[in-house]
Amino acid sequence: MDVMYFAWVRERIGLPKETIQTDAATVNDLVAELIAREDRYAAAFADTSALRVAIDQELSDFDASLAGVREVAFFPPMTGG
Repeated sequence: MDVMYFAWVRERIGLPKETIQTDAATVNDLVAELIAREDRYAAAFADTSALRVAIDQELSDFDASLAGVREVAFFPPMTGG
């Protein structure tokens, strides 16, 4: 699955995108796997309430299933102006 990072999430992780193999059942499980990898992921996901997630380009929740998912994107909330 492709995992994409935007804005300050990308800055903390140091990558815009990566392809990973995972057995994670939900987005929360995926986040836990990423946090366990390295400190940079732990820093990026320290407060998931400050993040949004999209699954296959549709806004979703962190408890959403990853069954059949091809792309997960993490980004801070967007503001308009």
